[in-house]
Amino acid sequence: MFWEILWALILGFAISAAIQAVVSTKEMARLLGDDRPKTLAVACGLGAASSSCSYAAVAIARALFRKGANFTAAMAFELSSTNLVVELCAIMIVLLGWQFAAAEFLGAPIMIALLALMFRRFLSQRLVSEAKRQADKGLAGRMEGHAAMHMAVTEGPLLKRALSPQGRTAISHYFVMDWASVWVDVVVGLLIAGALGTLVPRGFWDAFFLSGHPALAKLWGPVVGPIVAVVSFVCSIGNVPLAAALWNGGISFGGVIAFIFADLIIIPILDIYRRYYGMRMAWFLAVTSYVAMAAAALVVELIFGALGLVPTARSARALETAITWNYTTMLNIVFLALAALLLIRFFRTGGPAMLRAMNAPADHGTHSHTHSHPHSHTR
Repeated sequence: MFWEILWALILGFAISAAIQAVVSTKEMARLLGDDRPKTLAVACGLGAASSSCSYAAVAIARALFRKGANFTAAMAFELSSTNLVVELCAIMIVLLGWQFAAAEFLGAPIMIALLALMFRRFLSQRLVSEAKRQADKGLAGRMEGHAAMHMAVTEGPLLKRALSPQGRTAISHYFVMDWASVWVDVVVGLLIAGALGTLVPRGFWDAFFLSGHPALAKLWGPVVGPIVAVVSFVCSIGNVPLAAALWNGGISFGGVIAFIFADLIIIPILDIYRRYYGMRMAWFLAVTSYVAMAAAALVVELIFGALGLVPTARSARALETAITWNYTTMLNIVFLALAALLLIRFFRTGGPAMLRAMNAPADHGTHSHTHSHPHSHTR
């Protein structure tokens, strides 16, 4: 499974690193000062240019909120940073097919719009103020140092920035940092997917996902998909292999999308919400996010069903019996060479010091980056 997705992971992280290296986060809070549709669209764009690590996304969203960003806009940034990123699209295409990637990119804005509508209707200013006071306490979560690092090169034309010595260094640092952020989730997701694909009888999945009742299964999938995600503890892109195993097991098309959406309401992240914003806001985020995810996935199911785009074959590439000489192997060799070049630059430009600061408190992470920044001028 890992061999099948390796080239897509490297490609996705390399593109994501290049985007992060030329997009500054310093002005994010200023750009996200309200919850107007235009602002939420900007939040989605900034999130798509950010790291795909769910823990880093949650930490960055709190940092933006503390600096003055609107709470709804900060949550839109958070959701888009795990659902609209390049690496997610790449791995979904490899394991599940282009229809699932297209559904993800259609459903994520729908989910964010639904969440924004519920926030406008049910989120009181009193609860936001309470969450702000809790956020300002600065209680530690995960990836605090990651959230505090600012390595983007912002002067000059876009291509020149990316190809400059500083740009190449920033790309290598973001590339390794993103890998370090998600490797545990990827490994756990692969292991669970392998176990589900080989140990759980198909009859169990058929009964659990109501495969014998197609119409009911379309409604049940988006409802149960997030629940499976919550108890799986797998987030970031690590939940895509598990989604492939669930699809092969019989969950509906919309259920797969809802499952992937739900990486931001798994139990460890709900506990971080509690520390960041207080128990009441944690519950509010859990309930509203679940409703938005399930509803958006159901809408996607209906749209793709009406257009005849829901795959009929349940043949996601979740398991391969052996590594063979094919296009996957050739792509892996090419992209492993790219990864090697990025790793070499990472180690030559003070990368290990930055990496050690990823899980440090935010002020420590910033301090460490300040010391490593001069290395970005090396050639």
